[in-house]
Amino acid sequence: MTPALLSWSGGKDAAWALHRLRQRGELDVVGLVTTVTEGVERVSMQGIRVDVLEQQARATGLPVLQARIPQACDNATYEAAFAAALRTAQDRWPGLRDIAFGDLFLADIRAWRDASCARIGWRTHYPLFGSDTASLAREMIAGGLRASLCCIDTTRLDARFAGSDFDDVLLAGLPPGIDPCGEHGEFHTCAWAGPMFAAPLDLQRGETVLRDDRFAYVDFALRGASTTTTH
Repeated sequence: MTPALLSWSGGKDAAWALHRLRQRGELDVVGLVTTVTEGVERVSMQGIRVDVLEQQARATGLPVLQARIPQACDNATYEAAFAAALRTAQDRWPGLRDIAFGDLFLADIRAWRDASCARIGWRTHYPLFGSDTASLAREMIAGGLRASLCCIDTTRLDARFAGSDFDDVLLAGLPPGIDPCGEHGEFHTCAWAGPMFAAPLDLQRGETVLRDDRFAYVDFALRGASTTTTH
C-alpha cells in the first residue's frame, strides 16, 4: 500500500476518513497532521485541547504531527506552517508524498488543497468526497462513530446544540437547511469513540465560551483534567 498522512481535525469526518481508508486498503495511513493554534493550544476551528488530540492519536495507533499557527493567521502563514509539517513528515518517512483529507463536497476547498499541496509535491486523496451527507451521517452513527458538537457557528445554528452528541436525535432535530454533517461550517465535532479507535476516550464536558460574538465552543477535557478554559 502507498503510505500517506491524514489531515486530522479531531472531528467525525477525519475519524471516518481514517476508518474508510483502512477498510479500502489502498493507502497505508502512517501518521496524522493537525493544525494547532499557538497560545490557546487547541486544534484550529474545532477548539479541541492538545491533550485530547494526543489521546485521539494514541487511540488510532498513529503519531500526530502539529502544524502550528499563530492566533492571527493569514492564508500564506497557514500554508507555510502546513508545508513545514509535511516536510517534517518526509524526514520521518522518506518518500512520503500522499495526504488524505476528510472533505465531503466543497469543491472550492478541494481545489485549494489540491493546488497548495501540488506546489510542494504532494498528492491529495478524498475518501469521503461526493458523499450524500445525510446518508453518510447515518452510516457514521450506525458504524459506531461517537462524537459531540464542540463548536457551533451561532449565525447558522442555535447555540443550544453546543455539546450535543452527534446521533440520530441530533439529526432529527436539526433545522431545515442545516447540513447533516455540518459541511457548511454550521458545527464541528470532537470524535471520542468508533471503529478507528482502539478504545473510547473518557471525556468530560466543561464550560461553553462564545468567541468573536459568533462561535460557541464547548470545552471537552480528559476525565479528571481541569475544565477551566481561556479558549
